Amino acid sequence: MTSERAEISGPGHAVVIGASIAGLLAARALSDAFSRVTVFDRDILPDGPDTRRGAPQGRQAHALLARGADALDQLFPGFVTEMIASGAVAGDPQRDFYWYLDGHRLRPAPSGLTNIALTRPLIESLIRTRAAALDGVRIVGSSVVTGLMVAGGRVTGVRVAAGAAGTEEPVPADLVVDAAGRGSRAHVWLRELGYPEPPASGVRTDVVYVSRHYRREPHHLDGRIGAAIVGFPGHPRGAAVIRQEGDQFVVLLCGILGEDPPTDDAGMLAFARSLPAPDVADVLRSAQPLDDAAKMRYPASQWHHYEKLARHPDGFLVTGDALCNFNPVYGQGMTIAALEALTLQRLLAAGRAGLPRRFYAAMTRTLSQAWSVSVGADLRFPEVEGRRTKADWLVNRYLDRYRVAASADPVLGTAFLRVTNMIDPPTRLMAGGHVLRVFRSAKRAARVDLAGA
Repeated sequence: MTSERAEISGPGHAVVIGASIAGLLAARALSDAFSRVTVFDRDILPDGPDTRRGAPQGRQAHALLARGADALDQLFPGFVTEMIASGAVAGDPQRDFYWYLDGHRLRPAPSGLTNIALTRPLIESLIRTRAAALDGVRIVGSSVVTGLMVAGGRVTGVRVAAGAAGTEEPVPADLVVDAAGRGSRAHVWLRELGYPEPPASGVRTDVVYVSRHYRREPHHLDGRIGAAIVGFPGHPRGAAVIRQEGDQFVVLLCGILGEDPPTDDAGMLAFARSLPAPDVADVLRSAQPLDDAAKMRYPASQWHHYEKLARHPDGFLVTGDALCNFNPVYGQGMTIAALEALTLQRLLAAGRAGLPRRFYAAMTRTLSQAWSVSVGADLRFPEVEGRRTKADWLVNRYLDRYRVAASADPVLGTAFLRVTNMIDPPTRLMAGGHVLRVFRSAKRAARVDLAGA
């Protein structure tokens, strides 16, 4: 260990359950406060960019929001430059990308934002390499955490079954972070320890999405980096085509509420042609496929409200999808994982006392804003079950107009993208100046539509 790391790292051992993106970023945060950090994962971890069994979404479309890119650069200085040098594609989501909201194309203009598109195996490999290079951090594959160790009313480590024999061994730890994703057993373990399970919020949309990679040719999308067609009430289908490393596109087809995108060539093209914009279908007509289509189902978003529990076991906290998972169509997962790691890093710098309670409380505002964006969009569909107030109805009526107006007013488009990229809170869309623009531009856009008809 270098003398600089020895000065900033405290004594002790931290264990992370899961070498997912959330787990690896948690290890980065922990490495500033603990002399040793061990990350356990049940998978055989690849040496480079490759899919793995424990990340079933590995073949699906991925892109990094602007705030997520900034957070990763704070955790690993120079990481954005490293991603781009490795082939990731960076671009302005408003200037270089076409967005279709309720069938209306967002007015192109420079937004000042940068999105980064790359495959899940590439970004996970780059993060894993950076984390493994940190002094004191060890990443161990083929190891299943089977339970928690407890003494004196606090979590003191984990039990781990490693290797082919699966022999269970105790691993002492001063802090255990569960980043095991939606398959986390944290609730079971807490119940066994006599703690109540956290209440949960959930919204069921029965999302089904299909991704497939295609070779990119210069004429595709007129050189743009991609396009996204967002589903809306009455049309529960969406799609995207996004440029990635290796001079390829990933095409994503998405359905909710019983819409099930096909995986064969003819069926995928027919699905894309049913959408209110031609971009995805144009690529499917002429692009050469590089692999088979991969389908994944995502029944519901769920937020486990640990912040509402009166008691938390010392030495244990939950992060990543095990804490809160969102409809993946909105691309928030990697950004939330990075923001959780930054929060954990900041809180540990102030001390370890009461860490679980402080962490959950600190993350509540960020999770609330992200939840508002994704769940608010899901609840637009009347078939999706969930509580709706009269205020929600008024806001949604306004946002219906907003989406139309943003096709004529680029300022509104930029504001929308700043919210979806988690730079600004959702309330920014209802600032006074934006309200005036919405009503003026919505009328102008409607006149354009009528003239085009």
